[in-house]
Amino acid sequence: MPKMKTKSSAKKRFKMTASGKVRAGAAGKRHGMIKRTKKQLRNQRGTMILAPGDANLLRVHMPYAR
Repeated sequence: MPKMKTKSSAKKRFKMTASGKVRAGAAGKRHGMIKRTKKQLRNQRGTMILAPGDANLLRVHMPYAR
């Protein structure tokens, strides 16, 4: 059985923590900042930990990131 390939788009967007959780950038930061409140923009800074359900969906695209 050959090795499974990691989805290239997934490896660029997500990183695994040492404990196995998935880190991702916050959504909603590409354009249209004038509509969002200052509080929203502050809270979307940096990265966040994905919810367990979303992280399970990602494991299909990153088979060897455990």
